[in-house]
Amino acid sequence: MKTKLIALTALTGIIFTSCDKDEVPAPITVQTKSVNDLQADTIIGISSMGQPYGSGKYTLYSLETNAVIANTDSATTKWDIGFRGTTIITNGGNSGPGTGGAFVYTGTFSDLTIIPADSTFRLDSAPTSYAVKTGSGNGWYNYNGATQLITAIPGRILVIRTASGKYAKIEIQNYYKGGVTPDATASDNDKLTKQRYYTFRYAFQSNGSKNF
Repeated sequence: MKTKLIALTALTGIIFTSCDKDEVPAPITVQTKSVNDLQADTIIGISSMGQPYGSGKYTLYSLETNAVIANTDSATTKWDIGFRGTTIITNGGNSGPGTGGAFVYTGTFSDLTIIPADSTFRLDSAPTSYAVKTGSGNGWYNYNGATQLITAIPGRILVIRTASGKYAKIEIQNYYKGGVTPDATASDNDKLTKQRYYTFRYAFQSNGSKNF
């Protein structure tokens, strides 16, 4: 009888332990990932007016899978953001079929631990306006006409609503190959051929909350 009682007690303990484990899910850790030299419609020629041009296609990217998505999937929700030169699109509005949107947060990447409740996500309405504003000083970059160089503005964080309605934050760190901005005295050819290569870091919240 005593043996049966001990066995029943042990079994009860196992059951309660199992229930406790089921009721308290493991916390989801938001990891920061780095992307280096992501090509964004790199320059393939110079027009008769002296303006550089690319193929005109966006490089589509999935923040959820941390991978480039083929342009043949542009009409799907497989991608979250797209890069073409300095222009960034989201998978929403008239850029894609997803629920994507974005706004630019002023502050540091580490300080943005939760998306403010009063935030408004903008939608793409190409070619007149984009969720991530275009133009020097308006969104994530500055353009210096004297040096013809593009630099990321410190403290400008892109807050992205993904194609599936989840959230991510992105800090663009550099626009040139190797993550190094050419010197102001570098040749025009050097400045042209090395641009449109994004280096950035991002955090993606997989559980759908606005917390990072």
